[in-house]
Amino acid sequence: MSYSVGQVAGFAGVTVRTLHHYDEIGLLVPSGRNHAGHRRYGEADLDRLQQILFYRELGFPLDEVQTLLDEPTTDPRTHLRRQHEVLTARIEKLQKMADAVEHAMEAQKMGIQLTPEERFEVFGDKDPEQYREEAEERWGGTEAYAESQRRAASYTKEDWKRLQAEVDDWSARYAALVAAGEPADGEQATDLAEEHRAHTSRWFFDVSYEMHVCFGDMYVADERFKAFYDSMGEGVAEHLRDAIHANAARRAQ
Repeated sequence: MSYSVGQVAGFAGVTVRTLHHYDEIGLLVPSGRNHAGHRRYGEADLDRLQQILFYRELGFPLDEVQTLLDEPTTDPRTHLRRQHEVLTARIEKLQKMADAVEHAMEAQKMGIQLTPEERFEVFGDKDPEQYREEAEERWGGTEAYAESQRRAASYTKEDWKRLQAEVDDWSARYAALVAAGEPADGEQATDLAEEHRAHTSRWFFDVSYEMHVCFGDMYVADERFKAFYDSMGEGVAEHLRDAIHANAARRAQ
């Protein structure tokens, strides 16, 4: 069976002019002609065209493609092995590129989507991403972390302003409670500890009481968190830890 130049062009997704050019330079000379002198391509021609298009897709110039295909010591199996090796290498390279793009996309999603001016407007001199790298290292593989990033990626400037306003309001009330000498296991303190847990669950990820207790311990054990909470008032970090423990115990009853 043989095929016309138009049919082959349609099969291969190339133009008739391309096939004419390949014939003119001796890269793909059709194996037959009809009575009118028109080109006719056989199965072997189609196989060779497939090889040509493969190497062209990989960026080989036509003269190198011709050298590869006309090498007398090269059999079809050698071409297949070579193509397999080249494709495998290309796949590995493309996978690395895809991974890099995916990483960049995740980095964008994890960022707080605000301009520098908007960040200052919302957070003042606090850096909302100060501990992002450490948080990713600690919890990056957890569902809670992934959920946090999914939610944060959707927040607008107005959302961040509402979130920060809640934080500021809670901080002022808790600092006042500690300054007034309210006990950490009292109703007011445990109610505010519950509010603290609910805030995180509402804005970022679901926080169980067990997880909240771990957070409370971290607020004292980690000097940076301790400094943050103690900046609200002397002894706030330890008071909050105790209130979180008391709240968890109360809710478990």
